[in-house]
Amino acid sequence: MAQILLDNIQFVWLGIAVILFIIEAATVNLATIWFALGALISMVLAFLDLPIPWQLLIFLIVSSILLIFTRPVLVKKLKVGSIKTNAESLVGDSGVVTEEITKDTRGQVKVRGQIWSALSTDGGLIEKKTRVLIEKIEGVTLYVKPEESKE
Repeated sequence: MAQILLDNIQFVWLGIAVILFIIEAATVNLATIWFALGALISMVLAFLDLPIPWQLLIFLIVSSILLIFTRPVLVKKLKVGSIKTNAESLVGDSGVVTEEITKDTRGQVKVRGQIWSALSTDGGLIEKKTRVLIEKIEGVTLYVKPEESKE
């Protein structure tokens, strides 16, 4: 049995790559994809009759290099694993001031039926019942500015 596997090592590498691609598709965490690519490269080397120890060494080297140098870039670019929370989804929405916001005190803003603590992004006064645009959120505090009037 072992001899059959060794004689068909290129298909073993292909099987490993397929299994790793399936795991990556199921988890989507950019971890096993690099090893799958390493397995595909080792499969090509197997077709070129490179000895198995070299195939294994190149698999480990290629997979490690891809994991170390490309994963962080793609994770950051694709934002893998970051889920936009309900609070973060408020940025860009509008709300209504329910308690006046001054440069010295926090006010309150009602957004999507919830009351939030709020500060003015420019430090200015925002009166009660003013419609505001949420520019950012830090912790449980919204940073808002008055909406432009559409007259």
